[in-house]
Amino acid sequence: MAQYNSILARRRFFVDSVHHDSASLGGDDARHLTRVLRVQPGQQYEISDNRSAWLAEIVEARGARVLFRILEPIYTPPPPVRITLCAALIKFDRFEWIVEKATELGVESILPVEAARTEKGLFEASGKRAERWRRIARESAQQSRRSTIPEILPAVRFGRALTQDADYRYFLDETAAPPLLSVLPSNPASSDRVAVLLGPEGGWTDDERRLSLDAAWRAVSLGPQILRAETAAAAATAVLTAAWLTAYNRT
Repeated sequence: MAQYNSILARRRFFVDSVHHDSASLGGDDARHLTRVLRVQPGQQYEISDNRSAWLAEIVEARGARVLFRILEPIYTPPPPVRITLCAALIKFDRFEWIVEKATELGVESILPVEAARTEKGLFEASGKRAERWRRIARESAQQSRRSTIPEILPAVRFGRALTQDADYRYFLDETAAPPLLSVLPSNPASSDRVAVLLGPEGGWTDDERRLSLDAAWRAVSLGPQILRAETAAAAATAVLTAAWLTAYNRT
């Protein structure tokens, strides 16, 4: 099958699996196609099985089930870097914003973290919110035409977050820390794993700063202003992605 290069933006949907030259879609996405968009056989959409993407044609659309026939693969460039966003829990409406924007910016996974100044009760309630965060990530991945959905990991306490494995680990701090751009590796690779740890409303405690340094996280800054957590999440992710992408394009 010839490689397909999209000219006109098509909606993308995630399917559970692709078998040979067919795939099916169920649930809310299927109902949206059949009841809202009123799709008909022969119409084309993009689909992904959370690994690869294809151009597909609708064969059948009824109620909560849509059947596709695969036409050809869609080339999706690999992410320039594999980012795990370790985000301190904040009010859930704002944490949802972090999930949405981090997904658009290409993170590989999101780890909710309970910090010392995390509002009481958020950690305990996070388990009930995880499915909603996964749904937001899925919708945002479809909107931004990703081939994969970022993993929403179970929430952990601060000490456990410090054990997150990565090639480069950055601790965002509003105190006197060097700019993020100034400490990035000189020869980044697309296989690099980067973890970014950002704080809650009220910032980090001195103990958390000490523990992060003891665990070999690199303290970095995004500038002299005090940023909201959701702003810091988007800014840090964008800086890292752009830096690795620039290096990738030079090779």
